[in-house]
Amino acid sequence: MKSILVKLFGFPATLIHGDTLVLDRWLWLKKRLPPTSTAEKLIDVGCGTGAFTIGAAIQGYEALGLSWDERNQSVASQRSLLCRTTSAKFEVLDVRQLDCRQDLISSFDVAICFEVIEHIIDDQKLMIDIARCLKKSGKLFLTTPNYHYKPITAMDKGPFLQIETGWHVRKGYTTQDLINLCLQSGLVVDSVSFCSGFLSQKITFIMRTLSKIHPLIGWGFILPLRILPPLVDSRLTKLMRWPEFSICLEAHKPNDIDD
Repeated sequence: MKSILVKLFGFPATLIHGDTLVLDRWLWLKKRLPPTSTAEKLIDVGCGTGAFTIGAAIQGYEALGLSWDERNQSVASQRSLLCRTTSAKFEVLDVRQLDCRQDLISSFDVAICFEVIEHIIDDQKLMIDIARCLKKSGKLFLTTPNYHYKPITAMDKGPFLQIETGWHVRKGYTTQDLINLCLQSGLVVDSVSFCSGFLSQKITFIMRTLSKIHPLIGWGFILPLRILPPLVDSRLTKLMRWPEFSICLEAHKPNDIDD
């Protein structure tokens, strides 16, 4: 089903399956990731099924997506072929072992890491490893759950165990948490913002609830609603003073940092 949709509709179809908040993160990233004609290099740390890696390749980047999950990487490669993004590549790698890849050091103009660090106990090491992969002046774009979110469903309430089982090991991050991670990693914070507001969260609630009956029921029911968050969610969220679900970081590696 998912591959058929990608075959029919191309890249946009990669943004509207599975996690309903993927589209919000892509729209946030796209505003900050200008098209390039110089084949700048981008690394997607924890790329899932490759939507952001493929999107970056469409923007002109030589994009490398990393994930430990062989199945996800197979799906990502298949979707990349369907989208004809020859500059998107995928490799199987546990991102906790990113420091073992010496060939990646100081190689990338941009790094993205979306909804990954909350799964990693040693998040500081991961941030340091990502920083080492960046060239001087390289940019990092990162999203992770906002510590102050309101749980969408019971799964968001925890518990958050200090065991890496694939689920979150912490609820999320505050602005100060991200600043501290950057300070210890040699990165300079440019901006902290948020995405996935009230409407996106309520649509996610509907999908998760109906998907207990059958995934296609949940997906099909909310599909017509997907157009609404980009149009009205920002204003509605501010009006209701509702905390966004993800906190979003923009940072860079300064010129005077030793590789």
